[in-house]
Amino acid sequence: MEYEPIKENRDFRRIYGRGKNLVSPVVVCYALKNRCKKVRMGITTSKKIGNAVQRNRSRRVIRAAFRALLPRIKPGYDFIFVARAKTPHVKSTAVKYAMERQLKKAGLLH
Repeated sequence: MEYEPIKENRDFRRIYGRGKNLVSPVVVCYALKNRCKKVRMGITTSKKIGNAVQRNRSRRVIRAAFRALLPRIKPGYDFIFVARAKTPHVKSTAVKYAMERQLKKAGLLH
């Protein structure tokens, strides 16, 4: 199974506005049911995270963790992951563990 990237600003705004948010010290997740039966994912990293190297590392770590969980995620949802200050300093397994807890709590894993 593969995911589709979210790139449009209007999609980000819609998910922020209507989506359910789940918070952990490592990553914040917004989830919203979509009309298509695909899994879509977007990542946000602000300048608070650090310089470009740290922001890119955060995105890489979040993407790796999401890919590891993808086979277990229910189709038909949009996700936005927001990197936090700790994200560039932890391994993708820690992000995966936090993501897994968030998605399990939201009932989006099978």
